[in-house]
Order: sequence, then structure tokens, then C-alpha cells
Amino acid sequence: MRTQIAIVGGGPAGLLLSQLLNRVGISTVVLERKSRDYVLSRIRAGVLEWGTVELLRTAGVGERMDHEGMPHDGCYLAHDGRMFRVDFRDACGRQVMVYGQTEMTRDLYAAQDAMGATIIHDAEEVALHELDGEAPFVTWTHDGKPFRLDCDFVAGCDGFHGVSRPSIPKEVRREFEKVYPFGWLGVLSHTPPLADELIYASHERGFALASMRNPNLSRYYIQVPLTDHVEDWSDDAFWQELKRRLPEEVAERLVTGPSIEKSIAPLRSFVSEPMRWGKLFLCGDAAHIVPPTGAKGLNLAVSDVHYLAEALKLFYSSGDGSALDGYSEQALSRVWKAMRFSWWMTTLMHRFTEHNAYERRMQDTELAFLECSAAAQAVMAENYTGLPY
Repeated sequence: MRTQIAIVGGGPAGLLLSQLLNRVGISTVVLERKSRDYVLSRIRAGVLEWGTVELLRTAGVGERMDHEGMPHDGCYLAHDGRMFRVDFRDACGRQVMVYGQTEMTRDLYAAQDAMGATIIHDAEEVALHELDGEAPFVTWTHDGKPFRLDCDFVAGCDGFHGVSRPSIPKEVRREFEKVYPFGWLGVLSHTPPLADELIYASHERGFALASMRNPNLSRYYIQVPLTDHVEDWSDDAFWQELKRRLPEEVAERLVTGPSIEKSIAPLRSFVSEPMRWGKLFLCGDAAHIVPPTGAKGLNLAVSDVHYLAEALKLFYSSGDGSALDGYSEQALSRVWKAMRFSWWMTTLMHRFTEHNAYERRMQDTELAFLECSAAAQAVMAENYTGLPY
């Protein structure tokens, strides 16, 4: 087989890149190691920056999002038993869209199927070859049979544990990491959302987040130690702890119900530089991980895809490779800004066991300043709704 762009990883980043490229006549093959059902079963982020919303529309996959998604003009922050709202519209003139990553992936699959794009699932033992040469290729096996795909370039969209990043020599890679000493216990339930917008709560017992996927599907999180296991938390225990961490005015109207998904996600920040080596370009979690506090993971993957798609379109239309050469630097500039915001949100809202009374008082003071400062809210809103591409 031969294609122009081999895309390793069939999650939202890989599918969106394939969608954007195929729409302008650039051929792709997407290789995914899991089945389509597995990809669609993953529960992930639900807050889209406005740049992500606009890019999905450009890609021709925004119709259902515009019909079913929930635009949010702000969010709530809670501390000291009270709550205040940051108005994104007033602060920076933008919104976010609440629309689940699973639904976005479903829309991308449908669009790819409609255009006859090539997506190969259950691709095992994927390996990348000759990335620093003129004729890169990808090999894999399926049902024990070997396959080979020749290409011009490889896009590594296969996540943190994929094969793409390790294909860059160790002596070339520079990695930065911070592991946080806690995780998020998340529960998905068929219950109406607690509020019309997300509630981020800082409490002496730990962080909590009340979010949603649609008017009848809610997603809630609480901060837990890394030593906890899902089995340690019954539904009743989760709901009781969530109520303790929310202001009384909202906790009393929380509608509870059986969990339909429950998991614990550790929090970390991770960046690998560069994001390009030879004919290989990294996108999304293959190159960087952010804690979910700032809702940046999926959105950073989308901005990577935007930069790479634009660079490839320029190359194939004019032979100009300058944007490809600048891809890593351009993408990393935005990545590190999102890293800063996610780190700020995480350190602001969570309880750290190693913090002393002074450090905890500084968290409270930062929140109090944010509550009364229009300038501070503008900075938060600008970052939350998404920095420009």
C-alpha cells in the first residue's frame, strides 16, 4: 500500500487530521491498534475551546455538535463555602462548547466513512521505519499477517503509550514531567447536571468538579489519593463526599443516581520535545499530557492537528516546506502556554498534603483575588476559552 500521510492512531486527533487532509485531496491511511467499538467506548473530555469548535465546522463535522452541544458563557468557582462566576463573554468575548469527545469521535468516523477514507483497526505490532530518510514506511500485523504502508510523512497521533514518540531517538528527545500526588475519581450518571455551567470547587477535603455531557448525563469528579482504588468507593460514598466539597446552596439540589462509569485518573504534566523528527510529526498525547483541570488535553491535540494540516496543505500545494520545518516550534509554543494554565488551575484548586498553612492561605487569597478582579478573570477566560492559533 501507498499513501501520502500515514496516520498512526485512530482517536480524535488522527481522525480529524485525516478528515482535514482528505477534504483537500491529500491521501491518508489511519492505523488504529484497537477496534472501533473500543475507541468509541472511551470516556474522555467534554469541554471544547472555541477554536476547536470552529475547526470542527471547517472539517465538516460540526452539524450535530451545533445541534446537541451546549455553549457555555462562563463557569463557577467555589471556595470558603461560597461561589462566584467568571463570565467568559464579558471577560474576553468568547465561549466554550460542552460536547463529549466520544460524540466528536463518532462524528469524525461518520464523515470519514462517507468520504471512503481508509481506517484500519486492530493493527498490531505497528513499527515506523526510515523516518530520517527519504522513503519512510510503516509496518503492522493483522490476524498474524504482515502489512506495509509506504508514505511521504508519518503523523504520530497514537497517545502517550503509542509507538510514535519512542521512534524518535532518545538522544534527540528532551522530556519534561511533573506527577501530581493525587488523582480524580470520576463518576458518569444518567442524572440532570447540577448547574447550567461547570462548577470548580476548592475545599479543605480536596477538589471537586461538577460537569455534564448533555441535559440528562452528568460527569462529576473528586480529588482522591493515588493509593485509592475504584473498589474503595461505593456510589453512596462518592455522592456524600461530593456534597461535602460543594457549597451548601448547590449540594442540596444535587440529583444522585447509579453510576454508569467510574474510574480514577492520575494527574500529570508531560512534554516531549521536539514534536518533529525527520518525516515523523507528533500530535496530541503522543507529545504532551496535561492535567484535566484546565480542559486542555483534547484541545491541544486539535491545535496540533491544525498546525500540521495547514503545513501539509502548503507543502502539497506549492512545495513550500517552511511550515513543516516550523511545526514543532509553533505547536510547542501553544503547548507550553496551555501547560502553564493547567498547572495554575491545578495548583489553585487542589489540596496538597505537603502544603503548610501559609501555602493554603495563599491558595485562598488567590481565589479571593480572582473573585474581585476583572483583570484576573480576563486572563483566566482568555486561557480557558483557548488562546488563538
